Amino acid sequence: MTQLDKGMIYELRIYQSMPGRLPALVSRFQNHTLRIWEKHGIRQAGFWTTLIGESNQQLTYMLAWDSMAEREERWSAFLTDPEWIAISKESEKDGPLVQNISNKLLAPTAFSSVK
Repeated sequence: MTQLDKGMIYELRIYQSMPGRLPALVSRFQNHTLRIWEKHGIRQAGFWTTLIGESNQQLTYMLAWDSMAEREERWSAFLTDPEWIAISKESEKDGPLVQNISNKLLAPTAFSSVK
């Protein structure tokens, strides 16, 4: 049994927005994406913008998954959701919102406050 088969998995995603497009990216999450995630059972663990760091044009968030199988099933359903596809296209009619996405799957340590 690997660590991915044990307990919760957290997904850390960092979106580097296109210059000046962070407000539109945040708006898309706040006004559309979270509602569609809810429909698919995707659970967010938190969202952050960068105050001090490499770039203040980043949106960072974490998702919580019960297993890799759950992630694959729910994330795939989200990506192919017709409403998401339409909102994604509409929100990028003036150009892309995201320059780059960093993605990591994390397993809590034995001494972590989250399990």
